[in-house]
This record gives sequence, structure tokens and C-alpha cells, in this order.
Amino acid sequence: MKKDAAGLAGLLAASGTLHFLTPKPYDSIVPRSLPGSPRTWTYLSGAAELAVAAAVACPRTRKLGATAAAALFVAVFPANVKMAADWRHASPVKRAIAFGRLPLQVPLVLWARRVAR
Repeated sequence: MKKDAAGLAGLLAASGTLHFLTPKPYDSIVPRSLPGSPRTWTYLSGAAELAVAAAVACPRTRKLGATAAAALFVAVFPANVKMAADWRHASPVKRAIAFGRLPLQVPLVLWARRVAR
């Protein structure tokens, strides 16, 4: 597996797994405008990350998986915005994490697009 694809698959697999092992932090950043339970969205997004990781890891589905990864990184951006808004009065470290995640989405999307090519 190409190095870029392996790294992307690994990142997605690790993140997806964390959604199930430690769901509470993810629950807290689910936008309130989404219907249903935050935990349901946490599990759904974790499952999506695991499925996309598997697709990226498999050469036959890599292009589709990486394209889905780029879309997933865009789709979770509102959760990162919510986290930044919620943590705007938190400690400097938490603020740095929350606000640092916002521009990080751009290189993640570009990485996924590069793997898709």
C-alpha cells in the first residue's frame, strides 16, 4: 500500500475506533441542530471513518475511499466549529486545540484528494 494511503487509512481507523472506545468527547461536539441523540451521531461517524479507512486500504476501492474521506473531512467541519465555539473561554491549551483543528481540515482534505489520484 502506498505510504500516503496507509497513513490516511491508519488515521481514519484510529479516529473511528476512538469514537467507540471513548465516545463522550465526540458526543459533546455534535451540533445541536442534528436530530436524535449525539451518541448515535458519534457512532455513525465512527463507523463511517472505519468504513472509509477500509476502502482506502484496499487498492481496488482506494480512489472511492479517498474521495469519501475528503467528503467526510468536510462533513465533520461543523463539529470542529462547535468545539471551537464551546471552548472559546477554556484554558489556552484547549483553545489552541479547538481552534487549531479548524485549519487542519484543509490539509486533511488535500491529503485525501491526493490519495484519490
